[in-house]
Amino acid sequence: MALRRNPELQAALAAVAPGQPLREGLDRILKAGMGALIVIGDGPEVLNISSGGFLVNAAFSPQRLSELAKTDGAIVLTPDAGYIARANVHLVPNPNVPTEETGTRHRTAERVARSIGVPVISVSEDMAVVTVYTKTIRYQLEPITSILSRCNQALQTLERYKNRLNEESTNLTSLEVEDLVTLRDVVTLLQRAELVARISDEIDRYLVELGTDGRLVRLQLRELMAGVEDERRLVVLDYLQADASWDLEQAIDTLSDLDMEDLLDQDKVAHALHLSGQTDDMDAQLQARGYRMLARIPRMPDEMSERLIAHYGSLEKLSRASVQDLASVDGVTDHWALTIKDALGRIAESSILDRYT
Repeated sequence: MALRRNPELQAALAAVAPGQPLREGLDRILKAGMGALIVIGDGPEVLNISSGGFLVNAAFSPQRLSELAKTDGAIVLTPDAGYIARANVHLVPNPNVPTEETGTRHRTAERVARSIGVPVISVSEDMAVVTVYTKTIRYQLEPITSILSRCNQALQTLERYKNRLNEESTNLTSLEVEDLVTLRDVVTLLQRAELVARISDEIDRYLVELGTDGRLVRLQLRELMAGVEDERRLVVLDYLQADASWDLEQAIDTLSDLDMEDLLDQDKVAHALHLSGQTDDMDAQLQARGYRMLARIPRMPDEMSERLIAHYGSLEKLSRASVQDLASVDGVTDHWALTIKDALGRIAESSILDRYT
């Protein structure tokens, strides 16, 4: 979550991820037992706090970076880290900027990042660690093996939660077919979907750090998350109490912004998303509009779904409509009317069999 909400840190970590030239240069510096101070940005704000050093203006290469690290000063790169602009630069940031660091190199790095808002990388000579500083965050890179281990643990957790989400989804479909959905059923599925999304966000952070080493994890994550965002969106569409000041995007953003304690409280989720209307009863019955069920019909245009839902208002009325009634809706052809009727019948039959077998 923190990474998703901090694009500056995400961009900085992507620049130093395995497979990137900058990461190779940092690894060379660490292997040589040296330290370094690297500023990613050569704009006026950087030049204003720079003193001494010399112009390089050469294309970036890991070898050049490690050689220039032998000098005592900072190395200044262009914003895309494609060129080395200056080397052996003495940085003079605002001394009044607060810092919790104790070493000279790390204090300078944090003050520069906080005062002018450019990413700064500090390589510790004594501890052999790399720390990335942005305007608001200090982030120490970890060994790839440690990140992969945590990533695999998170994937196992995600798989368990995704299986439970699938069970909740199947259960909600059965309840919708029988018109027995309660507020509790809807909130339970949305809670599960949001937990799955948050675990995915955590894995995304690991993937940024892993770079090319995270290819297989990225494939697994993509497979596990297939359909999750659509499911969450369609459920909110089906049950949202929309008005002029409240819409789908606000509801999704509100769900994502809930802290963990509130997310686990069903009453707070229901009220935050405007799902409960005028009732506080979690067992109050709700009626689906039909977005989620119609989305299961292959290649059905969204515009047609909107017309059908606007015409019938609820899944219960839509399910009872005949082929002729469906065909009378503007934009629905006879072929699509028959397809929709058959598809809804098959979904209903399958969900009832799943529920009672």
